[in-house]
Amino acid sequence: MTNWTEIANLEDIPKLGARVLKTDTMDIALFRTAGDEVFAIKDECPHRQGPLSQGIVHGTSVTCPMHNWKIDLASGAALGPDEGCTNTYATKIEDGRVFLALSTENEVAA
Repeated sequence: MTNWTEIANLEDIPKLGARVLKTDTMDIALFRTAGDEVFAIKDECPHRQGPLSQGIVHGTSVTCPMHNWKIDLASGAALGPDEGCTNTYATKIEDGRVFLALSTENEVAA
C-alpha cells in the first residue's frame, strides 16, 4: 500500500537543484529539473557514497560531485561505463506541493 506524504512546496526546491530530506535511516535528495519534474533518490552515489544532492543536475540526471559519475534520476542507475544503482522514491506534484510515496518498505519521518 502506498501512502503519499507532503514533503515540500515545489518552489522550495530550486530549478536544476536539490534539497535534502533527512530521515531516521538515510537522507533523500529531492531534485527539480528545468521542466519542474521532481525526483527523489537516496542521497548517496553508488560509487563512493558521495552526496548526490551537491551534484550538477542536467536533464533528468545528476553528476556526482566526487568522481563525476552520472546518475539517472528516474531509475537511480549509473549511466555510461559506470555501474551501480541507488534507491529511488516515487513523487508527485499537486497544486505546487511535492508528495513522496511511502510504503512499508521505506518509511520516512517527514
